[in-house]
Amino acid sequence: MQQLVNMNEPDESEGLSLGDVFYKFLPYWPLFALLVAIGMTSAWLYLRYKRPVYQTTAVLLIKDDKNTSANTDLIDALDMFGSKKNVENEVEVLQSKTLMQEVVKNLHLYAPITIEGRVTNQSGYESCPIVIEAKDPDSIKVAQKIPFSYNEALQSIHIGKNDFPLNRWVSTSFGVLEFLPNKYYHFTGKIDEPNDFYFSLLRVKNTANSILGSITISASSKESSVINLSIKGEDPKRGEDILNELLQVYNEAAILDKNMLAANTLKFVEDRLKFVSNDLDSVERQLQSFKARNKITDISAQGQIFLQTVATNDQKISDLNMQLAVLDQVENYVKSKEGMGGIVPATLGVADPSLTNLIQKLSDLELQYSQTKKIVPDNNPSIIALLDAINKLKPGILENINSQRTNLLAARDDLSSTNSSYTSMLKTIPEKERELLGISRQQAIKNNIYTFLLQKREETTLSYASAVADSRVIDKAETSDVPVSPKKSLIYFIVFVGSLAFGIAAISIKTMLTRSIQDRAEIEKYTDIPFLGEVNYDRSKSAIVIAEGKRSFIAEQFRQLRTSLGYMGIDETHKRILITSSISGEGKSFIAINLGISLALMGKKVALLELDLRKPKLSEQFGISRHVGLSNYLIGKLPVENLMKSTGIDNLFLAPAGPIPPNPSELISNGKLQELLSYLGETLDYIIMDTAPINPVTDAFIISPLADVTLFIIRHDYTPKMFLKKLEQQHKKDALKNPAIVYNGIRGKGVNKYGYGYGYGYTEEENETSWLKKIFRR
Repeated sequence: MQQLVNMNEPDESEGLSLGDVFYKFLPYWPLFALLVAIGMTSAWLYLRYKRPVYQTTAVLLIKDDKNTSANTDLIDALDMFGSKKNVENEVEVLQSKTLMQEVVKNLHLYAPITIEGRVTNQSGYESCPIVIEAKDPDSIKVAQKIPFSYNEALQSIHIGKNDFPLNRWVSTSFGVLEFLPNKYYHFTGKIDEPNDFYFSLLRVKNTANSILGSITISASSKESSVINLSIKGEDPKRGEDILNELLQVYNEAAILDKNMLAANTLKFVEDRLKFVSNDLDSVERQLQSFKARNKITDISAQGQIFLQTVATNDQKISDLNMQLAVLDQVENYVKSKEGMGGIVPATLGVADPSLTNLIQKLSDLELQYSQTKKIVPDNNPSIIALLDAINKLKPGILENINSQRTNLLAARDDLSSTNSSYTSMLKTIPEKERELLGISRQQAIKNNIYTFLLQKREETTLSYASAVADSRVIDKAETSDVPVSPKKSLIYFIVFVGSLAFGIAAISIKTMLTRSIQDRAEIEKYTDIPFLGEVNYDRSKSAIVIAEGKRSFIAEQFRQLRTSLGYMGIDETHKRILITSSISGEGKSFIAINLGISLALMGKKVALLELDLRKPKLSEQFGISRHVGLSNYLIGKLPVENLMKSTGIDNLFLAPAGPIPPNPSELISNGKLQELLSYLGETLDYIIMDTAPINPVTDAFIISPLADVTLFIIRHDYTPKMFLKKLEQQHKKDALKNPAIVYNGIRGKGVNKYGYGYGYGYTEEENETSWLKKIFRR
């Protein structure tokens, strides 16, 4: 038999559309309304008491090694010890715990003050009249929520049983503290009650770590040397102070590093000046003594020429010796493993700019290494990268030093050879004049060195005095007027969507966990047996829902079911209809009664056979005695002419079950039922057989071959899903003849519930009083 197709149903193979999903959950609208109301109320309460969070930002410009300006020559000349910085490294420095701990100490953030409210607490950073400073923040005793009060008139702090004055170091059980006036507080004239304020004492490192977690520091772009700093917090002024103080501490640390390098260089120059000054004084005294002793005021023209030539060469030799000495110092510094971040030797007098650049680059790398090592462990990739760069740079410096030393030694030997020839020529000059020339030569050499060192000392002193940080604050810390969180519209939207999602999830989970059939889609999922019709649930508690002229929705469903029988082959010659189900209580008798009445209303003669010999219900609904009936006929004690009883409805007759026999299956199989069906088929138009369920007993399987169509009743929210799987297995074995499904007792979801209810053994009592249960009930 060709399967029935309901043209009004969507094709399940195409999946559920948005409209299907909407109508699936629409009946539960009271549940969704309740969840949304609860969610929105909760969101309003959250926003009512949640303190807004503001974002504070600042912008810092770094003078890095990629971006230089053409008009910075004068600044670079004054800043001898300035170095170009790497932006990524400076970001790490700004995020260092060392700097943040200094900020915490400077702003006294280790001693936060709170004002207790009815629901939430408020920060006392601006609203408390005092701030607390510890003499030794690193050794304070940790304490939480210590109550205190402030006396504006006496300018004193009351803690426990003690009173402490302002602006004075006092000993407390928590350490040596000083209570200072809060520069942000404005007295309103209201005297605060005791225990309005609370203060805590926290570890500096823990406070610093907490603040670092709320700060974001990053370069504005890969090609830019601008660093953006931001912090989020409930107190805007506190955020601004933290960022401004962080920038201040960072710049001070940078200036301190530069001044330390300048101080080391200045000390080196001062030491050399003392040594050269002593030599120069000695030579000048020697010259004065020689001239006074020998009464010499001038030398010959030839002696002057020789003297100038030799003096020039000696000066060159001295310069070369000095450069060789500087090269030796630089070489020792490069080779020394302990020189990491130490004093960089001065390269004064070295004419090769490449060596100076290499030394400066090595110094910058070692300075970056020492700074980075303070904030990251030794195995950090940035530390390893810096060490690798330093180790790769040193061989190049040593090779440059060796090359220059070779050239300098060759030049010095050449000058020495030249001076030797001039010395031989000077032998022709009188001995006293030659001695005078030698002394004068030493004087010129020492004087030139002394002048050179004086110049370098002045340059170093000027650079020391004009030291500035290699950064500039573009924008000081500024807080946005609009809080970044909570965002009211976003909170309400999330709560609204979340409430709907929670409702959908709850309904879906309930649907997945239920073991009974909930909709037609589940039936079609488990079996291929065709649908014949659907019957809604009815609360009238009546077994008969169809009558002459009755136009109720459920009556129309039975009329549609009557019409659909033709698709299953029911006609004048095929008139036997078997009705069964999986278990008791699915509405077999209800369908049989109302289908029989529907057929009788067409003027057709219909016979109802109460073949559920174990639990008969039809005769009870019509008020007919079942003491004599089918069981009597089947055992041969009742003529067939006396079997059928009038139901009181035109054209509808009932064969009651009779006494409940001990062996119903054997009686049905004895052949008498075949004779009864043949007899009734000659005089009646339709024969409807109400049988027992198929899972407890086999009666329906015995009778099914005698029927022309088998109507299998499935009840909404009652029939277990597992029995549908068994039904499909039996269908594959053709256990039931020409089966078709009638979906019975369909309830609307949520609060829209329609259907039947007649209370004669096949339905559950409706006693729910909780409307929440009604919402969830299927």
